Order: sequence, then C-alpha cells, then structure tokens
Amino acid sequence: MGLELYLDLLSQPCRAIYIFAKKNGIPFELRTVDLIKGQHLSDAFSQVNPLKKVPALKDGDFTLSESVAILLYLTHKYKVPDHWYPQDLQARARVDEYLAWQHTTLRRSCLRALWHKVMFPVFLGEPVSPQTLAATLAELDVNVQLLEDKFLQNKAFLAGPHISLADLVAITELMHPVGAGCQVFEGRPKLAAWRNRVEAAVGEDLFREAHEIILKAKDFPPADPTTKQKLMSRVLAMIQ
Repeated sequence: MGLELYLDLLSQPCRAIYIFAKKNGIPFELRTVDLIKGQHLSDAFSQVNPLKKVPALKDGDFTLSESVAILLYLTHKYKVPDHWYPQDLQARARVDEYLAWQHTTLRRSCLRALWHKVMFPVFLGEPVSPQTLAATLAELDVNVQLLEDKFLQNKAFLAGPHISLADLVAITELMHPVGAGCQVFEGRPKLAAWRNRVEAAVGEDLFREAHEIILKAKDFPPADPTTKQKLMSRVLAMIQ
C-alpha cells in the first residue's frame, strides 16, 4: 500500500497537507475522516491514530500524526522545491519560527472564531454570549496583527521572497474565520496582497477546492443529538 492521508478539509491543517501534496504531485490515497459525523472518534480510526485526530499519515506500516510532522515528512521524502523548507540555515529557521509560534496563537484564535461565531450557535445549537464572541474576535485581531507585523513585515512571503510551509499553514488557518464571516483581510492591504500571492503560488483552482467546505460552514445543518453529545466535550477541550 502506498501513501495514505487521513484528512477532512474542514480542518485547517488537513487543508495545508492536502494543498502541499497536490501542488507537489505527491501521489496519495485520500482517506476522508468526517469530523462532523465524529468518524475520528471511531475504533477503526484509532488504529491509525490513537490520538483520534486528523490529519494522519500512513506510509506502508509507518503511521504519523501531527500536521507539522506530516508536512516535514513529505518534504524530506519527496523531491519538492527548496523554497517550501529551505536548506539555507537561517531561511529554514524562519519557517521553523513561524511553525512553532502558530500552534497556541493564530491557530487557537482562528479555531475559536469559527466555533464561537458559527459552529456553536448554528451546528451545535449552543448560544455564545456577546461578551465571549467579542473577546474571541479581539484575540483574533491581536494575533492577525502579530502575523503581519512580526512575520510578514514587508516581505513577499512569511519567510522571504518565496512561498514556504509557513505561508501554507498560515493561510489555511486564516480561512477558518473567513468561513465564519470574519473580514480578517479588510483594512489590511499588506496582508490581503500576501493572500493573493499565496493563492497564485499554489494555484487558484487548488486553493478554491481545498477551501470549498470551510467557506460553506455557515450552511451546515444542525447536529443530531447523538453527534452533539459525542463532540461537545472534545470541542470544548480543543478551543480552551
């Protein structure tokens, strides 16, 4: 069996891996794990990833979890252009710096924005107080500004003149609040221009395909009671 990727394109790190593999012509079998239906919590999927999270990778008898680890595995195994994860020590360190920073900052803010603005009230039928939503969106604004001021600055891409894994991880995160109706690029011409460069670099058709699901998040039907009960505790832990 060749490379298998267990993904749901509702998930931002899954989108990053999907775009990276497709863009670089990496052959893989897509194994869709439907998060909305709780398929990641099944006994069958736990055989692939005992953490019960997507993304996950299976390459023969080898399995791997965690999105950054998977991206780096694909980068090292397949012959991809150097700009994704540069050989130059300092250029690579800039990519690593962003990947280390984003886990508890931008990713958390983008995830919370989606759930507090759309997924709790629309999908799970759970109200979110105006105060909680306002605090979430204020935190998002702070981290988006840090992304622009600290990482993008006046460069074409986050780590230099060419697209890298850092840009791919960042843009897929930011499309979470975009899917919730947040205008994260409005009033930020520098960041908006960066988004356009990233889309052009990966290809507009591939970018659109990868984000089709998240851009329809506001149209998700309400969860049934069984699914809601199954997901609620894990969602609350995830967005703390």
